[in-house]
Amino acid sequence: MMGFFRTKGTLDQVAEQLNDLPVPMQLVLPSGQVLGPQQASLSLKIHDKPTLLSLAQGNLGALGEAFVEGRAQFTGKVRDLMAAAVAWLRQDPTQAQAYERWWLKMLAHWHSLRAHTLSRDAAQIQFHYDLSDEFFALWLDPKRVYSCAYFAQPNFNLDQAQEAKLDLICRKLHLQKGERFLDVGCGWGGLLLWAAQHYGVQAVGITLSKNQFEHVRTQIEKQGLQNQVSVQLLDYRALKPSQPFDKIASIGMFEHVGRARLADYFQTLHGLLRPGGWVLNHGITAGGLDNHQLGAGMGDFIEKYIFPGGELVPIQEVLRAVAQGGLEAVDVENLRPHYAKTLWAWSDRLEGQLGAALSVLSQRMSADQAARVLRAYRLYLAGCAVGFEQGWTLLYQVLAIRPEGKAAHADPNAYPFVRNFMYEPGRV
Repeated sequence: MMGFFRTKGTLDQVAEQLNDLPVPMQLVLPSGQVLGPQQASLSLKIHDKPTLLSLAQGNLGALGEAFVEGRAQFTGKVRDLMAAAVAWLRQDPTQAQAYERWWLKMLAHWHSLRAHTLSRDAAQIQFHYDLSDEFFALWLDPKRVYSCAYFAQPNFNLDQAQEAKLDLICRKLHLQKGERFLDVGCGWGGLLLWAAQHYGVQAVGITLSKNQFEHVRTQIEKQGLQNQVSVQLLDYRALKPSQPFDKIASIGMFEHVGRARLADYFQTLHGLLRPGGWVLNHGITAGGLDNHQLGAGMGDFIEKYIFPGGELVPIQEVLRAVAQGGLEAVDVENLRPHYAKTLWAWSDRLEGQLGAALSVLSQRMSADQAARVLRAYRLYLAGCAVGFEQGWTLLYQVLAIRPEGKAAHADPNAYPFVRNFMYEPGRV
């Protein structure tokens, strides 16, 4: 394999690709040889031949791993690095991981079931969300809303767009004062508290993150909402409410459910809703038709460093699972461009305070580990922004209702099939 790089043709091919990039990039090979323009705004230094092979093959995930582990370095703007990465790809990453044989699909199904037990899901959630509250606070908005914002106005900043997203969800659910509202995977409590404060609901949040649980509990007490809002450190499968909920939101959570358990997940939400109740599922979906993760190694990178156990499925599979769960999808909206803008905002905020981020992380782990985590998150945020820009990943809000069936009290107009209530002037 190493002899691969001793051929003049391979280096000529790499040099030709450098010339075709949308941003000037200099490449320093393990031998010390320099390719590309000397005064490039972006420089990539490769320290070993396996990493150079990953670059030559367009394996962006392996190249990202090399950055994290210190086997490669870049200098310059992360946006320029992402522009170069997109141009370097050999194939559409939404097509590279499709399963073509039935036994591979069965193997993936078994793996998905095994990866999403109660104990594994708790460990996987805590791996990511319990990293460091102070670190996330550096680049999230003040409410720490860790999901796609909604730029209702083009001049909105991130903070305004996140409040607009919270209000959009509340309006889509048509929240009414006194209704019982459940937030599945409530994060740091942004939606939970917003719904209680602005719409007067009786709100319950659940999370598997210990850090988030403690933060939300503190915020409830700080804001004097103890009689209106509660939070539980609990898996959605273990929730046993005293009475069903009127409305449910699940925001940025179902990506952790697992492909094999999606129908059961929606069936669980169905069981938590009263007949005629509404549920809004807001989550990332795959941009392809049958891929189980992004190709070019990008899915493997996310699995290893960011979201272990995370699985993305195409929107058609989501809608199928909604129906299998006994729910009726009544509104579907793709917010993909909004997530690209959100992620770039997060990336820009992190890039603007790398020293502070490293210092915060170093309080929780060794200096070397802190540096690796920071490198991983720099690539993760910017890489995901590009993924949404390119359509490799999408963000759908799916609003569904639990049909009332043949009950004598069934109201055929319980859901207003006119969208005015969703987009009326907001409260932000």
